[in-house]
Amino acid sequence: MSNSNTETTHFGFKTVKADAKSGLVRTVFDNVAGQYDVMNDLMSGGLHRLWKDAMIDWLRPRANQKVLDVGGGTGDIAFRILKAGGGPVTVADINAEMLAVGQDRALDKGIVGPIDWIEADAEDLPFDDCSFDTFVTAFCIRNTTHPENVLAEARRVLKPGGRFLCLEFSSVPSPLLSKLYDIYSFKVLPEIGARVAGDREAYQYLAESIRKFPDANTFAGMVNAAGLRPVKVRTMTGGIVALHSAWRV
Repeated sequence: MSNSNTETTHFGFKTVKADAKSGLVRTVFDNVAGQYDVMNDLMSGGLHRLWKDAMIDWLRPRANQKVLDVGGGTGDIAFRILKAGGGPVTVADINAEMLAVGQDRALDKGIVGPIDWIEADAEDLPFDDCSFDTFVTAFCIRNTTHPENVLAEARRVLKPGGRFLCLEFSSVPSPLLSKLYDIYSFKVLPEIGARVAGDREAYQYLAESIRKFPDANTFAGMVNAAGLRPVKVRTMTGGIVALHSAWRV
């Protein structure tokens, strides 16, 4: 895996030392954890719920399949998997504050048994090889320092024939929609973040991180290169988000 004291990467549109990014990302989500789900509704107009439901529909969870949900701290995906009849689910997230929100939500829902909550780095997961039937991640991988390491970890912890499914923001091919999306992302979204979550910079970063993430086809190539195949892609809402599905071979 990549490791160098001189290596740099992007944190939004800023260039930072690679070994500093995870701490910067952790701070972002520490600051917004309490308002994260409310902000998701506000900034997507509720569309994130439809995107996540589409992810679960494609996954078709089944009972007694061990699912690893990476970056799913607040439990949105895990709860949907259980509701659809799947699980058990292990939620792994680098951010303790996000996990605390998820655990509180689980208690409010009366869910105590079928979910394990683990503080862990997506690039260096504390699980044995071939431990899970399914690896899911939603709106997480673009925040990691080395997405290719996350994909390698996905392949490692999946059982042979195990399913990989990723929901992430993507690029918008329509010039008109792209222009409108940019106006919303860089003018409106940070203002909503300032007023609701009290953190303009966090949502400025989140908008920038979307623009730095590879488009759907490029990311499909990365998934394939990690040994997860065949890769299938579905885009939604004019290309704003993409679902990538593959299997460990």
